Amino acid sequence: MKVLNTRTVFFLASLCCSLVVFAQEQMTMAEYQVAIDYTYGNLMNKKVFNLDTDVYEFEDHSGIWFVDYAKDQKTYKTLSSKSGRVKPLFDQEKLAAALSEKVENQVEANKLSISKINRRKDGYRFEFDNKSYIWNTKTGVLDDADKKEERKRGRDNQDESKSPDGKWVAFVKEHNLFIKSTESDTEFSLTTDGEKGYDYASSIGWFDIIEGEGTERPKHFNVQWSPDSKYLVTQVVDTRNAEKMYLLDYSIDSLYKPKLLSYYRGSPGDTTMVTYKPVFFDVPARKQLDIDLPTKIHVNGIWLRWLEQEPHKMITSYRSRGYKDQYIKTVDLDAERVETLYEESVKTSIDNFEYREIEGWQDLVVLSERSGWKQLYLLNKDSGALKALTDGDFVVSDIIYIDEKKKEIYYTASGVEADANPYHQKLYRISLNGKITELTPENTNHDIQFLEGSDYFVDVISAVDLASKTVLRSKKNGKIIQTLTEADFAAVEAEGWEAPEVFTLTGKDGKTPIYGALWKPINFDASKSYPVIDATYTGPHTQRFPRSFGQAFSNQAMANLGFIVVAVDGLGTAGRSKAFRDVSYMNMGDNLRDHVNAIEFLGEKYDWVDAEHVGIFGHSAGGFDAGHAVLAFPDFYKVAVASSGDHDFRMEKAWWPEMYMGYPIDSRYEEVSNITMAPNLKGKLLLVHGGIDDNVNPSATFKFAEALIKADKEFDMLIIPSQRHGYTGKHNAYFQKKRWNYFIENLLNKKSLWDYNIY
Repeated sequence: MKVLNTRTVFFLASLCCSLVVFAQEQMTMAEYQVAIDYTYGNLMNKKVFNLDTDVYEFEDHSGIWFVDYAKDQKTYKTLSSKSGRVKPLFDQEKLAAALSEKVENQVEANKLSISKINRRKDGYRFEFDNKSYIWNTKTGVLDDADKKEERKRGRDNQDESKSPDGKWVAFVKEHNLFIKSTESDTEFSLTTDGEKGYDYASSIGWFDIIEGEGTERPKHFNVQWSPDSKYLVTQVVDTRNAEKMYLLDYSIDSLYKPKLLSYYRGSPGDTTMVTYKPVFFDVPARKQLDIDLPTKIHVNGIWLRWLEQEPHKMITSYRSRGYKDQYIKTVDLDAERVETLYEESVKTSIDNFEYREIEGWQDLVVLSERSGWKQLYLLNKDSGALKALTDGDFVVSDIIYIDEKKKEIYYTASGVEADANPYHQKLYRISLNGKITELTPENTNHDIQFLEGSDYFVDVISAVDLASKTVLRSKKNGKIIQTLTEADFAAVEAEGWEAPEVFTLTGKDGKTPIYGALWKPINFDASKSYPVIDATYTGPHTQRFPRSFGQAFSNQAMANLGFIVVAVDGLGTAGRSKAFRDVSYMNMGDNLRDHVNAIEFLGEKYDWVDAEHVGIFGHSAGGFDAGHAVLAFPDFYKVAVASSGDHDFRMEKAWWPEMYMGYPIDSRYEEVSNITMAPNLKGKLLLVHGGIDDNVNPSATFKFAEALIKADKEFDMLIIPSQRHGYTGKHNAYFQKKRWNYFIENLLNKKSLWDYNIY
């Protein structure tokens, strides 16, 4: 026997240790399958049912209809406004048989999928497979719906507008605004200075795409007549000095060169942008009025509409560039005078402002954060006097309905009770004398659907850890009249599923509570240690905390691969006080600090949270977050997947960064840019973008990639040529697989598989 010397033994031992350290375990198909089973398409109304129930009111207000889901069955149901009784809407077997005969293809009754249902005297009108039908329930006859009205509407000329009295038609010719008499066909011009790029009675759609070189943009004819036909109001659109953004579509099968796409969309700080200028005309006098309203950039426009019961007055609202000033003004066309009705100015930016004009009311209903919290106000249309309807350290989330006759406002609010989850919303009613009635007393979240034609409203009662119950409630006192559906999640519960865990901690300011949710794998074992993935979106206009049970499964598929997934709303996000959101103003580069603190907090609290191995993913502003995480916190975040990210706010659409990062543009834009910070990369980074994304142009991702290459940083990149901002169909499935495998390989340290179907 040959004796090995000590040097040989040491070498073999070292080799074995190296093989143990570097050998990757193979991910099994069974491990993938438990994640695949929990993707949205494989879960909703297949394994879990009625998490969210949409309720629809018939046009004649005779009742409502909804779909009740169960395993292998969907049942269309109705509830009579008079009896309050729930019953099947119709005989689905008979309708499915009639449809099968009509379309010459088998339609299964238990999978029937129809929409836009409306009741008729003899049956129902509905849509199936993008076609309209009328079903006579007495005779059983199914007919194609009468298309006369649709054809008539289709013949209407969208490039002209007839006056309310029918005497005049407004139209555009050679960029100028013209009027034509309907009685004599005599026409005359209201303007003469229109030219190419300076177009009267036009507008620009947010997603108007210009295809090819030298192609004209869509014009979108746009005018407003006064109720008595005396005045005509529109705007002049100036594109003469405006720059475009560009895309190249490489994905068209029939083309062998890329297709050029362009669109008007200014970036922060740009002066070369499309502008809108309101213009006013006295039609009988054939003259333009001398009314001075500001010229506005099209991404921060000016809105005008006629005041109720005052046919020659308009109301307008707009914000200054940078969003520090909000105005409501009245325009008296007879006097050619503009008066300021409301003005609000702040040092940061104004978000969450809106107003409603109600027929017959002397006051406007205003939602504003002027007190530091989003609250309801009444603004007198004559004097400009402002009266607070609600007041306190809570958020009025939305105006749900205004009862004009009873002079009552229904609204949702969160954080009214000091000990409540600040993201959970309840419904309230307030009269103009300030009397408030709580209509949803349960201390949880309430998603409201208001039924205008009945005495009831629909309430989906739930929380991320409380199963949904959809009920019909009385508008008078909130009493539950009828339960419509209840969530059924018995199948996943039997597999070991548990609702996400809600957690709280103190924010980075050392005093403010912040909230998050945590998802565990379905086969969770507390004796193991799981890497963490941060599902991020820190955009100041929204929040990530899952309020309802409908969001309880949003990150479950990713967790089932073997991760702890967290969603955190740190300081600087929406849904709380203005001061809470303003933490991120001009400071969005620090939005993830609360996420880091939260994950470290969980790592200290639970042995099974591996806070040493952390990944992150996000889309759009979340894509910026994900890219920023591995640059700003390179020793904490090890792996990132950044999809459709706005990696440099100077390359974004102007309104969003100018509202949250400030205007004019200063050095802070440069400091927080992922492009600027590219040399900081240590971990693994996958950049993903749709090739024809006209919301967040892919140029920032390309520029980020160029900066990483110049810094000699290794990274991965996936461009999906045919996709816009959101990915669809097979392309989305491809992206999801790519994202799963990136975390499996780089955070779980396992070999991935590719040949499987995610949906």
